[in-house]
Amino acid sequence: MKVLFVASECAPFVKTGGLADVIGAVPKALAGLDVDARVLMPLYRPMKHYGAKGRCVWKAANLQGGKARLIATKAEGVELLLLEAPHLFDRDGGIYIDTAGKDWADNALRFGALAQVAAEVAQEGAAGWLPDIVHAHDWQAGLVPAYLRQSAKPAPPTVLTIHNIAFQGNFPNDMMKPLGLKPALYTQEGLEFWGHLGFLKAGIAYSDRVTTVSPTYAREIMEPEFGMGFEGLLSARAADVSGILNGIDTQVWDPETDTDLVSTYSAKRLKPKEKNRDSLLQRFGLTAPDNAPLFCVVTRLTTQKGVDLLLEALPALTGRGARLAVLGSGDKALEAAFVAAARQYKGQVGVIIGYDEPLSHLMQGGSDAILIPSRFEPCGLTQLYGLRYGTIPVVARTGGLADTVIDANEAAIAAGCSTGVQFSPVTVSGLVHAIHRACDLFADRKQWVGMMRRAMRHPVGWADSAQAYKDIYTALKET
Repeated sequence: MKVLFVASECAPFVKTGGLADVIGAVPKALAGLDVDARVLMPLYRPMKHYGAKGRCVWKAANLQGGKARLIATKAEGVELLLLEAPHLFDRDGGIYIDTAGKDWADNALRFGALAQVAAEVAQEGAAGWLPDIVHAHDWQAGLVPAYLRQSAKPAPPTVLTIHNIAFQGNFPNDMMKPLGLKPALYTQEGLEFWGHLGFLKAGIAYSDRVTTVSPTYAREIMEPEFGMGFEGLLSARAADVSGILNGIDTQVWDPETDTDLVSTYSAKRLKPKEKNRDSLLQRFGLTAPDNAPLFCVVTRLTTQKGVDLLLEALPALTGRGARLAVLGSGDKALEAAFVAAARQYKGQVGVIIGYDEPLSHLMQGGSDAILIPSRFEPCGLTQLYGLRYGTIPVVARTGGLADTVIDANEAAIAAGCSTGVQFSPVTVSGLVHAIHRACDLFADRKQWVGMMRRAMRHPVGWADSAQAYKDIYTALKET
């Protein structure tokens, strides 16, 4: 079976969040199930050397104002189809935002072009490779099903995965003509979303199946609290919507082989984890905790992630003798607030603003627990890394966090199956209570070590989820 993945980012080539990790891992997992999955994505400036190693399989004299080529290559175990369009993607700044931190003004054209090329590959193939299924990811690929729907040519079935429904890709409706979209599609049931052209709306409306990245989130987005305006459409399509839990690349994230750690370790050999802890304390300028956990946070600093609640919970955390290491970037006010907190709680709270992949590995390997107080979380990956590294997740009871962490309540403790701490409601008091629970559990060393070992044995890879995707592809192909 041949599947065309269409996405805006893919690890390790370019990454802004968990979407890239998923796109980099799932095709490799599917390969073990005899699924030939290839990733169609833009060729951004930092990736140009990958394009130089490939072969041209398609070209256009004018794609949204400039020449374009599609380059086939294989890198890091992933088959890639790279859309080389320098006028759209070869530029300084981020892949979605410019050097001033604002969305690129031509994002509709940039990712509309990606969808146009994907639709052409879906129908015509590329160098003899013709997909049986097209799998679009998030708003950046949301127009693919719309282009296929308006075409008179035969087209393969489509799947849309919503990684985060908060990011929707809504643009002025006068972009319909430049994007080559037929006016007949601009309806309440189609592309129109509150007077705008909705890229994500297009994908939800016109794909054959809709998936999201955890079973709980699939239910949540059918409710007004989490649906972000799409709850009605998703509820109407409930029979076509499913939640498939994300996994992680267990070769990249493996405490027994991770070269970013000071000392590797395993569930049977936990003692070396302490060396990573010592290194992490030194890196963040922290003193040793007072018989309390070293917590970490590795996240975007946004209100969605609930880090504003954590700022208010710092007196309780430090009052228990615990320590906190924070790595992240995002909202400038929150960045400044955490930098100020590090000054206020010197030696107890350490903060590094930015993105550092090797450091994130050390934080998972050296911390005792990871805090994830998200107000909503489609799946989350950092709690899966935490489980893999025996770094106990302390999480809000929402989305994929609720699906992946077994709360250390009395019943779970008695049954010997707990792997972390969940809390609800997602408030300051709820988070403070969870921090106290984690500190109490940590004080019982036998209980804590048992939970660490259970966490490290918890399945967090892609095997089951890759099979679930294949089952969807198979069902669509057979209809």
